[in-house]
Amino acid sequence: MITNTLMLKLKERNSDNIKKAQEVLLGMKGKIPELLDVEAKINIRSTAMSYDILLITKFNSMADFESYISHPVHVEVSKYVGEVLETGAAVCYES
Repeated sequence: MITNTLMLKLKERNSDNIKKAQEVLLGMKGKIPELLDVEAKINIRSTAMSYDILLITKFNSMADFESYISHPVHVEVSKYVGEVLETGAAVCYES
């Protein structure tokens, strides 16, 4: 299994924007066949070095992950994230 994690720090770091981003990310659930699971967790401890959201996605294989990346639903979500994102970090690993 492949797990991909993203940490997202938004430009506008208020609770409404963070909640909206979480909803957009979770909106992928059930719409992309290769996406086995998706979680979007909101950070409850805000510091200068904190990120706002942790996105956790799971796939059967790297091929499925690559299909997910180019899926139209993911492409639309990525466009939204690109508009609201200040910075991010990713880790993809076998689980």
